[in-house]
Amino acid sequence: MKIGILSDSHDNVPLVRACITAFMEAGVDAIIHAGDIVAPFAAKELLTAAVPVRAVYGNNDGDRERLAEVLEGIQPGPREFTMGGKKFMLVHDRDAIADKDLSGIDILIYGHTHLYHKEPGPPLAINPGESGGWITGTPSAAILNTDTMQVSKIDLA
Repeated sequence: MKIGILSDSHDNVPLVRACITAFMEAGVDAIIHAGDIVAPFAAKELLTAAVPVRAVYGNNDGDRERLAEVLEGIQPGPREFTMGGKKFMLVHDRDAIADKDLSGIDILIYGHTHLYHKEPGPPLAINPGESGGWITGTPSAAILNTDTMQVSKIDLA
């Protein structure tokens, strides 16, 4: 299974669209957003991919009620789920789970730092960087293949 991963899009709709285009060209089966979507109009862009979307709130997601109307199942992290035969933990700020037992988790996805980062684990930890590009100026996302556990970084600039 291929999963498109993004975080910290911060309402940058053109770059969210660029992510969706890259994800669709790669043939992703699902999308995971690690928070800081910010507004419901930006969240609607994720649905244009017509694949399942899993998301958590970030520290800048103010209108949570309206975001929940757009993205079914969005919730505060940490959020645990199984996808592609792997157990995921999804959180916006990794520091929020510093004391959490991660045994049994195959893949940890987080954001917040705006910097791409990958650790082999276990668990495999992935921060796709900031898809919005507002802080670093180097917008990025990632694609995970759950069969091979390979992660590909996507540079959106």
